[in-house]
Amino acid sequence: MIRTKVLVVGGGPGGYVAAIRAGQLGLETVLVEADRLGGTCLVRGCIPSKALIHAAGKFDDMRGCVGDGTIGIALREAPTIDLNRTVLWKEGIVDRLTGGVGVLLRKAKVRVIEGWATFCDAKTCTVRTREGVEVIRAEHVILANGSTPASLPGLAFGGPVISSTEALMLARVPDRLVVVGAGYIGLELGTAFRKLGSEVTVVEARERILPNWDEPLTNPVRRWLERAGVMLHLGAAVEMVELSEGAAAARVRTRDGVTVSLAADQVLVTVGRRPLTNGWGMEAMAIDMAGPFVRIDDRCRTSMRDVWAIGDLVGEPMLAHKASAQGEMVAELIGGARRRFDPMAIPAVCFTDPEIVSVGLGPEDAGSAGTDLIVSQFPFAANGRALSMAAGDDGGFVRVVARADDHRVLGIQAVGTHVSELVGEFTLAIEMGALLEDVAGTIHAHPTLTEAFHEASMRGLGRAIHI
Repeated sequence: MIRTKVLVVGGGPGGYVAAIRAGQLGLETVLVEADRLGGTCLVRGCIPSKALIHAAGKFDDMRGCVGDGTIGIALREAPTIDLNRTVLWKEGIVDRLTGGVGVLLRKAKVRVIEGWATFCDAKTCTVRTREGVEVIRAEHVILANGSTPASLPGLAFGGPVISSTEALMLARVPDRLVVVGAGYIGLELGTAFRKLGSEVTVVEARERILPNWDEPLTNPVRRWLERAGVMLHLGAAVEMVELSEGAAAARVRTRDGVTVSLAADQVLVTVGRRPLTNGWGMEAMAIDMAGPFVRIDDRCRTSMRDVWAIGDLVGEPMLAHKASAQGEMVAELIGGARRRFDPMAIPAVCFTDPEIVSVGLGPEDAGSAGTDLIVSQFPFAANGRALSMAAGDDGGFVRVVARADDHRVLGIQAVGTHVSELVGEFTLAIEMGALLEDVAGTIHAHPTLTEAFHEASMRGLGRAIHI
């Protein structure tokens, strides 16, 4: 039997960060991972999808230069893409990062065991490895089991019906792709495959795309989809996928009650993710649930003493950076610190075209609390850096939401090219309790996109310069 101070189950962005921090604090730590270090985000989610999005963007830019070209750049012939080689390049990035995680764990003196952990009680698990079975007994257990793609009735994964995992490993660009779900995963991948040359159709049960974001933010994305020839079926549902002589067709019930058949080489189902709560003995641990998620308090403690849970397992937002922050905190709590998980804001990013970011409260969220607001925005059409990147005409902007009485910044949203790189400044402003005057009084470098944040804050104070 292996006895340890800390047992971490899951080597994703929550688990490996918890293990590294515990090791740094001198706590004897064992991490169990059944797949590859890095978890969903690094291996089959955030990182590989952004690599594919980058490659698709470069390919699409080159296609736009064929013939007369743009901005003085012209190509005589259309470019070609070998998706298999693109996937190999993407996997090289994943390998480099997973290897780096392994090095960091070794540096922190964390013992890594490869295998599937199954609990027989709250502090004891067996791990089936290639060499045999290990039994681990821990004083503290950190559950970081993650999540898995959700499926739909009648659309079980297999054959032409794929999840985001399989979409990132395709050897060729599908001629026809039907995307089920217009959330951020579906639109990120749908946009990438459209740029790579697929005919893309998106089917969404609700009445608009990206329903978790407000319409002013999503309208530029919808305009891009329409210009790019992406077909949208909103308020619609895929009832089933029919197979006939090697071909597939998605049967869709539209908002008008009409049934249409959409031919497809692949049907990509992106209707969210569900916590991975089955198959590892959670029922033997006597921990309380909150719906499909593990119930925790503001220190990530479960109902079982010295059993902690973090990341996707404990609920929304199911984001890697939330999991990492929770993992670091739990390790420090075990080490004797006094902390609780109470961030002012957790940033969210959508890597569509254009990109969307949101931190803190939107106008509707803040307004529902009965607070008088200042809502001000500045368009990238008036930003020199955006125009110099040919990114000023996509309807992008930065929006600031602040209290009217004391000018405290409550939320910041933006849509536009490369706005994901602004999210750190946005989050820091809210976490530090910035006022509009603080942002307006900070000198922002010119020419940069961050000037739009400065100008939006100035505009909220009634003294914008460039609009």
